[in-house]
Amino acid sequence: MDPKELGFTPQRPVGWLAPLLLLSTGLRTLLAILFGAYLDKRELQNSLDAAWFDHSATPDGEMWLDYVADLGDGFHATYSVAWLLAQDRLTIDGVELPRGQVLLMGGDQVYPLASGDGYESRMKGPYRAALPEPPADQPPPTLFALPGNHDWYDGLTAFLRLFARRKDGHIGGWRTAQRRSYFAIKLPGDWWLFAMDEQFGAYIDDPQLLYFEEAAKNVTPQDRIILMTPSPKWVKAAEDPATYDAIDYLIRTILVPTGADVRVLVSGDLHHYARYSDEQRELITCGGGGAYLLATHQLPEQLTVPPEETLTRSKSDSRTYPLRSRFPDKATSKRLSWGVFHRVPTRNPGFVTMLGLLQMLTMLAMAGSASQGGNIQRLFTIPLSVMVVIIMAGAVMFAKPPGATLTHHARHWLFGLGHGFAQIGLAVLGAWAWLNLPVHDWAWPGPLVVAIVIYWPVSGFVSTQLCALYLLIAGQFDINVNELFAGQSIEDVKSFLRLHITADGTLTIHPIGIDKICRNWVPDPDGEAHSSWLRPDTPLVVHHIEPPIVVR
Repeated sequence: MDPKELGFTPQRPVGWLAPLLLLSTGLRTLLAILFGAYLDKRELQNSLDAAWFDHSATPDGEMWLDYVADLGDGFHATYSVAWLLAQDRLTIDGVELPRGQVLLMGGDQVYPLASGDGYESRMKGPYRAALPEPPADQPPPTLFALPGNHDWYDGLTAFLRLFARRKDGHIGGWRTAQRRSYFAIKLPGDWWLFAMDEQFGAYIDDPQLLYFEEAAKNVTPQDRIILMTPSPKWVKAAEDPATYDAIDYLIRTILVPTGADVRVLVSGDLHHYARYSDEQRELITCGGGGAYLLATHQLPEQLTVPPEETLTRSKSDSRTYPLRSRFPDKATSKRLSWGVFHRVPTRNPGFVTMLGLLQMLTMLAMAGSASQGGNIQRLFTIPLSVMVVIIMAGAVMFAKPPGATLTHHARHWLFGLGHGFAQIGLAVLGAWAWLNLPVHDWAWPGPLVVAIVIYWPVSGFVSTQLCALYLLIAGQFDINVNELFAGQSIEDVKSFLRLHITADGTLTIHPIGIDKICRNWVPDPDGEAHSSWLRPDTPLVVHHIEPPIVVR
């Protein structure tokens, strides 16, 4: 796969525990949260074209749509999903499922940070290679994209340049049509799709509300609505009830007054498949487009949406939604979590190096203080105090304590402090061993050389294993679940949705799972213009995650 021939450089999966990435992502997230309101380009979109899109007229009254989210990570996983989406049709359980006439991207089209080069290498390039040109005998499929939090880290600049171009916008064989970061589409069979943009879970801006109000004027009581959101706030509201308020506001103030039924809510952001539902509404998370797999075994068995604890006085009536399906299943998710011990050190060498450095410096400070003799106060030297503060602060920040008003606030602090004390205990053990070895009496710089050559890598590995144990235990209490799996960078177990609207208005949702992605690709230089540039050397096997979901 020569980058010069492909036009982009295939990327490795993001090493989410790499020290520089942790630092830069943390800083960008902090800046986005602190100053995002000042850089919010949604207000500026008021000057852009405010038209909604009419895709309701099809020759046979039917339509196929594809939904994918969280896709712009490592090449092999991203391209495996893109290749499947680009094929003319997929055959699953003896049923042919044609390629979607519309491709919906549900957020986080690039990782870890939005930029022109990032989109080119991690999203646009792979999708162009999967479908270089639209088939000559078919209308080009249309692509709509909703920004996620990673798309927002540059203030939405690169996202709007890529997906909201005014003329001749396309990504390979998919043409782009949207002019804003949110959109509304009229579909066949009395269906509508509304896609809302929340900037880091903030309020819905006035231009966006006005856009949806204008579109909703064309919605009739017999219509049904699919609502796309950047994040499955129905799941996250179990921990933070206020996080669902914006979605509920849009539903009860704009969509429900039309008389139409909001039948489906769909989102990515959490990198797995999960479906909650009752007799009136489907709540679907499908974030398996390419990013690392996220656990499913900690998902609640049922949700109350909107949550009873919300402070919104005029909220919609709360309903209970049982968990109907998840992918991977609970047992597989638990089994995969144990891979943290070997995947974290092998896929995050920079993280091992950082922990080893911290352990070595702390051990040398402890050994230096203890070797001076005298009273206990000498143990609290400035270098040692600095290292202890760094370790404790880092461990607590790693545990990400939520606001004091949220549930499990104290739990995060306790686990963070416990992890910090465990790391300091490891340094104490290392200092004890160091002082009982003859090496610390050698002439300078012998001890330093031994510490760097031997102690640094050994302590780094042991400290990483201690961190992995912490992640495994903390994950059982819904703490650092994301880091437990992000550190492993599991590329397999991917998913997307293929939706079918029939002429009589029946919506069938096909949740499609991929147990194992392809990692070996074969060039296809003699293929047709619309054929994928690379094809898998062994067939990609897809299956229904659960039986197709029928919504009438």
